[in-house]
Amino acid sequence: MNDIRAQARSFGAQKSAEIENARQLAALHLACGIDLAAALQAGPELKLKFIRRIERSIERERLKGFRRHWSYDLNRHIALKQALDRLISSAEAIHSRFASAAKRTPKQNGARRRRR
Repeated sequence: MNDIRAQARSFGAQKSAEIENARQLAALHLACGIDLAAALQAGPELKLKFIRRIERSIERERLKGFRRHWSYDLNRHIALKQALDRLISSAEAIHSRFASAAKRTPKQNGARRRRR
């Protein structure tokens, strides 16, 4: 009897994961025009480009919600955030490496060039 319950729980978890994946695929494709499967398989530079694009879309959704725009959809906002988290986790080492490299490089506004 416990085996049937374990199988039922496993089946339920698998179905909810499939539903979540479908939600993320649809939201990402509709909001950004990005295929999630292709984004997960992309190279490091392309993944960072996709991450920036999704972050921009999430910010636009947040602003729509803040302004109470009629086209704001909380489910789309959540699905975009989940897709972003999934993409970042797949590229976490790459993302952190570029982020730490960006912190190490000093920001120059051209003042040093003008003084020479």
